Amino acid sequence: MATSFGFDSFIMRWLFAALLVFGTYNPTAYSYVGWLMAEGFSFGPIPAICGVALLIGWAIYLRATFNSLGPFGLVLGAALFACLIWLLVDLGLLTTDSMTAVTWLALLLVSLLLATGMSWSHIRRRLTGQLDVDDVED
Repeated sequence: MATSFGFDSFIMRWLFAALLVFGTYNPTAYSYVGWLMAEGFSFGPIPAICGVALLIGWAIYLRATFNSLGPFGLVLGAALFACLIWLLVDLGLLTTDSMTAVTWLALLLVSLLLATGMSWSHIRRRLTGQLDVDDVED
């Protein structure tokens, strides 16, 4: 088992989170939701397999994120990212007239929050020297 954790480890977790988030939904037609909503779409085994694979990915990422950050950490992370969007709007770098840009940014921030949740035990160990141990039933 590898015990080293670096920036590249976080980037890999973020890339998978981004693939999950943007593959599920994005403002273009190139996502699972866009595929399902396409005119003439016919549900069959391939979309079902893709949907189940996405659900598995979401279950893994959400469970790990919730377990590592907890409800309070998730609220703090979401609040931090909401304030970041607010700052960008306040500075005039982001306009609320373009909901597409806000959507892309929100999806990016969700992927970063998921990647942080997947990486938090390693980050916390690096920052504090404390280890997290999962409860193991006898």
